[in-house]
Amino acid sequence: MHFSIPDTQELNEGNGSTFIGYNVHINGVFHCTVRYKQLHNLNEQLKKEFGCELVPPFPPKKLLPLTGNQLEERRCLLEKYIQLVGQDSRLVSSELTIGFLLSAQQETTCEKIQEINLDVYTMNNYQIPLRVSTFDRTEQVLIKAFKHINLPLEFLQYFSLFLIKRDNNGDFVILRKLLDFESPYMSQKSLREANKIVIRKSYWDISYDLSLMNDPIALNLLYVQTVTDIERGWILSTREVKSQLTNLQVRLAKREYLDLARTLKYYGFIQFAPCYCDYPKPLTKVLIAIGDQVLSMRIIGPGQLVKEGCFEVTRMRCWRITATHNKQAIAANSRTNSNSNGVELSFEYLMAKDTLQLITITSDQAILMSVCLQSLVDELLMKKKGLRKKQKYYSKGGNCSYMKRDGSSHLIVFDSNDVNSGPAEETETSKLPELFSIKKLQEKFSSVSFKTGREFIENHAFEGIGDDDL
Repeated sequence: MHFSIPDTQELNEGNGSTFIGYNVHINGVFHCTVRYKQLHNLNEQLKKEFGCELVPPFPPKKLLPLTGNQLEERRCLLEKYIQLVGQDSRLVSSELTIGFLLSAQQETTCEKIQEINLDVYTMNNYQIPLRVSTFDRTEQVLIKAFKHINLPLEFLQYFSLFLIKRDNNGDFVILRKLLDFESPYMSQKSLREANKIVIRKSYWDISYDLSLMNDPIALNLLYVQTVTDIERGWILSTREVKSQLTNLQVRLAKREYLDLARTLKYYGFIQFAPCYCDYPKPLTKVLIAIGDQVLSMRIIGPGQLVKEGCFEVTRMRCWRITATHNKQAIAANSRTNSNSNGVELSFEYLMAKDTLQLITITSDQAILMSVCLQSLVDELLMKKKGLRKKQKYYSKGGNCSYMKRDGSSHLIVFDSNDVNSGPAEETETSKLPELFSIKKLQEKFSSVSFKTGREFIENHAFEGIGDDDL
């Protein structure tokens, strides 16, 4: 996940005094506003749970009121702290962090807990009407959607909820994947632009399809997603293959349809809106797609696609997100929760032995691209260990608390009916080191600096590349 604290705001405490709120953005979108003491309280709980050595250093307290320069310094240090937490799989997936971020979103939006109607859609626009709580987090909503369509919960790890919208040309654009530290209701409501919550598969290895295709409901979800992806051109096929697919569709031969579709180019990829890249030359207009362990780049020529290149994820040493920190744009983003503009994804690519080249993509979806790269490598490394599912980390004592802005606290209670509730056994996953570590990258490359809006992600799959792979 990509955390940032691009700006602050002065808020009224209610008794005439004021305090500084730090605006936390996650994956390029405003999530919540928190106080220093709230993050300090989270840090103390993380240290108690995981030990001081694992938890990154926290900015020290100050006895006197902060000057303008000191406030900016604290903002930068808090941003660095939360980025380090976000890049440690054990810390960021713990109940403590998930509960804190969900509670902070609730406090920031001032939502009251109540039952409401929430619609989730499949990719062919089939409506799944749900009755949820305004405070239900993403996994709880996904579980309710599964139960509504009678999909076994054993397939929960293979699907996720996404926010999508239509652009000015009527094409679908994936805004982002909803994560478990947020309320889908509040996240959708905070976006001014028209959008929908959809359920899509959320894995990269298409061999996982075979398990899902044995269940009729899971098969149907894969089928309708594939049909719509082919119709909108996200999956490419020839005229002859399209004719075969149409015949299979008429006969409702869903498994045969998927068997054929799984052989097509860009099956299992996520497609992004047109954007710009500095490769092979500056301001090259491209179409980006990510999947099958590659980042595919199609150069858009006059009237047609003229060239395609593929960058293997395992040959990317690291990548970085750079956001344009324009104060007016940040303030607007913090108020509206809109997606970031002017964001760059840069990655170092091993073109040949001992030859690295920095390639930069400029896109409103750059952070989503980075999240996709991270999850793809994550899945690749877990598969090498014989694993399929990421480990969640549960509180040993079961007592997670959230400090509110006014200093009062309440216990964070996770629904006991959630499929993943309960103590986690020590598995091979829990023994794995975190897959991405900014701290380790900083130690390895002393020239790396943590400037505002910059976040470096080390690719551990790159370390396994050998001369035979070149």
